[in-house]
Formats: sequence, C-alpha cells, structure tokens
Amino acid sequence: MATLGVNIDHIANVRQARKTVEPDPVQFAFLAELGGADSITVHLREDRRHIQDRDVFLLKETIKTKLNLEMAATEEMLEIAKKILPDYVTLVPEKREEVTTEGGLDLKSNVQHLKKAVGNLKDSNIEVSAFIDPLGEQINYSKEIGFDTIELHTGKYAELSGSEQYKELQRIIESTHLANDLGLVVNAGHGLNYNNVKKIASINNMNELNIGHSIVARALAIGLEKSVREMKSLIKSN
Repeated sequence: MATLGVNIDHIANVRQARKTVEPDPVQFAFLAELGGADSITVHLREDRRHIQDRDVFLLKETIKTKLNLEMAATEEMLEIAKKILPDYVTLVPEKREEVTTEGGLDLKSNVQHLKKAVGNLKDSNIEVSAFIDPLGEQINYSKEIGFDTIELHTGKYAELSGSEQYKELQRIIESTHLANDLGLVVNAGHGLNYNNVKKIASINNMNELNIGHSIVARALAIGLEKSVREMKSLIKSN
C-alpha cells in the first residue's frame, strides 16, 4: 500500500505573500502528521519564493516522520542538503519563471552532472530520488546515474480524461514495473487530487504519493488534519 507524503509549500506561499511570520509551515507539518502523513515534502527553491532555509532546518528537528527535500542539483542546494541531512532528497528541474514544477528531469542531457550530485549526497548517507516523466529511457538513466528512487511525474495523467487518461495511467503502470525490475523504489506525484488519486495508489509496488496543492486547498474548508485524513483514507482503501 502506498504511503502519503504531504507537500506544505503552499502554506509558505500564503506566508510569503505578506512577507510575515504566519502561517508557519512548520506548525502545519505537525497537523499533517496528526492527520496521518507518512512524510513531509518541501521544495527549497533557489529564489526562496515560498519555503525558506529556516523552515527546512526546523522541520528536520521537529517532525516525527520523514523529511523529503525537493531541490535543484546546484552547488548551493547540495551544500544545504548536507547540512540539513533530510531523510531523502528529490532532485527536480527548476525554472525561475514557472509557477510550479512543469515536468521531469531530463536525465539524458545531464548524466555526468547528476552522477556527481547523487554521489555527493550519498556520501552524506542521504537517499536520492529523481523526479522524472514516466518514460523507459528516463528510468534506465535513473539506474545508470545511481538514484535509489524515482518519483514519476503524474501531471499529464491529472490533466487528461477518458481514454487519454487511461493511456497515461498504463504508461505510469508500465514505468513502475520497469523501475521495480531495475531495483528502483517508485514514488509518484504532481496534480494528484481527491478525484484521481485512487488509480495511482492502486498500482502494485507504488511506494509513496506526494500531494500538496489539493490537500492544502481542501484544508481551507475543513482544516489540514482532516484533509490529510481524507486523502490517507482514499489511498488505504485499495
């Protein structure tokens, strides 16, 4: 059964809109854990548009589950990760102009750079995941580069409907099986919500689903602890 990682970046978005001290994503991580979150995910961006360095250091010290640090494979971020020592790092592509991460890493074009980055993190005993599109070529490069885990980008699946969504679901299933055959742990995330999560959660050997926006949006109506419980219940119902 897949576990649930809760991304709390959007809590920090609200805080940074006024450049103030609230809402504090560290406090909301506690509520997410009360709701059943199995891990907490944050993306420390180079432009610090939402999550701040202070948040990540405090989360590492205070959460009771696991900390997943999403970041670009830059020298600055590698040094920060080695100071924080999160439970695992997910390397993601990053563009200054994007609203949110728009797609997976292009591993083929960055093999040597990523090998160095992954090795650097592993030297500090940090597990490393690659956020990639569900493509066989990207999965094979994940293994070659030395990643422990992959996170399959489900954004396209979330945007489609009907037969086209079904085709994308099959691609995610096939990608999961290929990765498992190569000895990789498989997570998934991006665009997952209360209406589309169950089919992804039911994939055999799906390890973890990372979900943020839909949970935080739901929390505005019913509170974060309850919104996490509802999502956790949908994942467990398979």
